[in-house]
Formats: sequence, C-alpha cells, structure tokens
Amino acid sequence: MPRNDIDRIREKIRLRRYDMSAHSMEEMAEDMLTILDVEAAILSGQVIRVEKDDPRGTRYVVVGTAIDQQTPVGIVGRFTSNGRYLIITVYEVTELEI
Repeated sequence: MPRNDIDRIREKIRLRRYDMSAHSMEEMAEDMLTILDVEAAILSGQVIRVEKDDPRGTRYVVVGTAIDQQTPVGIVGRFTSNGRYLIITVYEVTELEI
C-alpha cells in the first residue's frame, strides 16, 4: 500500500535524510525559529497544499506546531532526485494563513 505524502516526509525527518536551503535557514532565523521547531512542526503537522507547477518538482506545504506546541510553522519542501527531502523555506504562520 502506498504511503501518503506526510508519512514520507516525516520518515525523511526522523532518519535525518533532509537538507535545508540557505533561504530556509535565513527565514528560520528571521522568524526566530530553530531546527527543532521545524522538525516538530513536520512531525506534528499536515500537508495543507501540494504545488505541482514547479519544473523542479512537486512542492509540499506542511503546517504544524513548533516545539512550544503553540507557534504555527509552515514548511515548504520537495523530494530530491537523490532520495532526500529539501526544505525550501520556513515561516511562522500568521492567523490569516491558518
């Protein structure tokens, strides 16, 4: 049985088979988030949107909760050709996006 998208993404996070773009690191710091917040958000979150319009590959928008269990965090990423998950950007979700 094929696994759903969030399960595949969570597996990459748990196995530490993911990378973060320079942009995602900058955005994470700008919103005062940590890598633990990003991991917690993915592990607790859900895929809210799948974007298939990028020629580099399908992007998954995940929204979950930071390690404080209160701060909503959005993560955009994609699977790469080498089997890893690339986190493209990270942001604190505003009430308008929820």
